[in-house]
Amino acid sequence: MPDSLHVAVIGAGVSGLVTARELLRENHRVTVFEKSNQIGGTWVYDDRTEDEDCLHLDPNRSVVHGSIYASLRTNLPRPLMGFSDFKLEDKSYGDPRLFHGHAEVLKFLQDFAEEFGVSEVIRLNSEVVRVEPQDSVFVVEWRTMEGGLAEGVFDAVVVCNGHHTEPRVADDVPGIEEWSRKQVHSHNYRIPEPYHDQVVVMIGSGASAFDISREIATTAKEVHLSSRSKDVKLTRLDGYENIWQHMMIKRVFDDGRVEFQDGDTIVADAILHCTGYKYHFPFLRTNMVRVEDNCVGPLYKHVFVPELEGRLAFVGLTYNHGVIFLTVEFQAKWVALALCGKILLPSKDEMLADVYKLYQEMIENGIPKRNTHSLGFQLEYVEWLADQVGLHVEDRLKKIVKKLFENWMARPKGYRDSWVL
Repeated sequence: MPDSLHVAVIGAGVSGLVTARELLRENHRVTVFEKSNQIGGTWVYDDRTEDEDCLHLDPNRSVVHGSIYASLRTNLPRPLMGFSDFKLEDKSYGDPRLFHGHAEVLKFLQDFAEEFGVSEVIRLNSEVVRVEPQDSVFVVEWRTMEGGLAEGVFDAVVVCNGHHTEPRVADDVPGIEEWSRKQVHSHNYRIPEPYHDQVVVMIGSGASAFDISREIATTAKEVHLSSRSKDVKLTRLDGYENIWQHMMIKRVFDDGRVEFQDGDTIVADAILHCTGYKYHFPFLRTNMVRVEDNCVGPLYKHVFVPELEGRLAFVGLTYNHGVIFLTVEFQAKWVALALCGKILLPSKDEMLADVYKLYQEMIENGIPKRNTHSLGFQLEYVEWLADQVGLHVEDRLKKIVKKLFENWMARPKGYRDSWVL
């Protein structure tokens, strides 16, 4: 493989920006394609919503990329939101809180792009619509804001388009197709005021469900949380007069009734799906990588497509690991070094064997396929990556990750504001 390749990077969010930097450091020729008019990816706040398709189900809809709500704060503290040599904790952009708002992250990323010359290789308003391997190269086709199509040939492609845009909805709830009242995915939630004096049912138990339910409760009449856990008992949430915790929904009815498995039935005005997102790569024209039950594969260590000898890679697929920025930085550096031959990947067969070993271990441990890319706040994978590229995860950061998990479990309601490093 030659020392310098022409590499297309898809997306200018966290993963795309740091990938571009690492590629440039290894003297690769880089073009970053970003479909919006600015960098930042998921950290760009957009007050627009897809009002005509609040569940994001129409494939021909006018897509709003942004998914963050106005009041969103990070659920990771400042020291965990930076790179190894460009740290957010050393900077302040107007919000010095330990768990700061989304605008702070966006300004940090803009600063990062300028500092390392990444801004110079980004094509804004350029949506990639086709990536197709042909012999030893890739044809990349993109659409400009004016609607024109263009294409180019690249030696390698790195996919960094994120995974917080294509919502996953709870379509297995009996009666949900006949539900006649409002349904919204958290992708289309921005502020609580539209839910004033309403009874709202929220499906999901992740970070977004936790934050949004508490915010909606400030204006809604009632908020009812639905959980998959079988240990949940019908109860009013501690510290809140109008939030109730339930078991899973048993059935919904077209007259607005929602029946829970704990036996309670309420009449709701809206169902809010805080059920996460799907990996989505509509531009890929290859059967060498597929998305099945939200598992992207086969991918060696969540990054490389074995069939293509490292020339097609993904950065930023993993989640639930506490050190998101460091993880994507290590993945990006691994890709850049592999593409110039400074790091040798295993053979195709060895990579595939490693992938299928992971799948088998997940089956044996009862881990659903949809959780393939979840690291569960374990740092083994991140440390393995660091070792590959000659870096390390600071012991201080490991301790912060451990403390974060313990504090969230002990005080989920106020862990952001009660925690002192």
